[in-house]
Amino acid sequence: MEGDCLSCIKYLMFIFNFFIFLCGASLLGVGIWVIVDPTGFREIVAVNPLLFMGAYIVVGMGALLFLLGFLGCCGAIRENKCLLLFFFVFILLIFLAELSAAILAFIFRENLSREFFTREVKKHYQGSNSSQIFSSTWNSVMITFACCGVNGPQDFEDALHFKMLYPDDMVPEACCRREAPSRDREFLSKEDCLMGREIYQNTEGCYTAILDSLETYVYLAGALAIGVLAIELFAMASAMCLFRGIQ
Repeated sequence: MEGDCLSCIKYLMFIFNFFIFLCGASLLGVGIWVIVDPTGFREIVAVNPLLFMGAYIVVGMGALLFLLGFLGCCGAIRENKCLLLFFFVFILLIFLAELSAAILAFIFRENLSREFFTREVKKHYQGSNSSQIFSSTWNSVMITFACCGVNGPQDFEDALHFKMLYPDDMVPEACCRREAPSRDREFLSKEDCLMGREIYQNTEGCYTAILDSLETYVYLAGALAIGVLAIELFAMASAMCLFRGIQ
């Protein structure tokens, strides 16, 4: 009976890791293709640094899953204690890293509060300054999400650097409404917006706009995280059971 149980665990673990191996190989192949593709796709991706960085992240994730699946498959089908031990330690390290990230996110959660961002914008924002990373990032956020400041246009009433550089403007031009939320689109009326006429401004704060946009994805990410942790615990338990059952 015990032998049948171990045999079942062995083949379940092999099938499970075989799918991980295939997923890793697929991600690795797609990532490498995006990076080295000679037909011009690489240049399209390279225009956006985030997309280009994402290609390398996909390669890294693919390589990790590929190695993980390989170790699990070989360890299970060959009943190799050494490979099973490597697999267990590998999963354990990933599990501990994810747990540490969750703990750090909880500890530093105040750095993602509305009050924190409001203080930072009032302290560091410099209007249309494209050479300052903080200001250019906030301009991109406000244009993309069609929002203004953290809480609304009132955030710029006492923004130190902004009022010093643009004393006559009520809000930065990134807060002005456009025909569509894109930097290339025309303003409805830039002059009226800068003078403070709300009808030509994006009056919603970016904190609320971003939370509304990401709400669905936050719940999905939480569910996926719980699922991944459960799978990792199952994989570690299976590897240890098979390791202890091998003579």
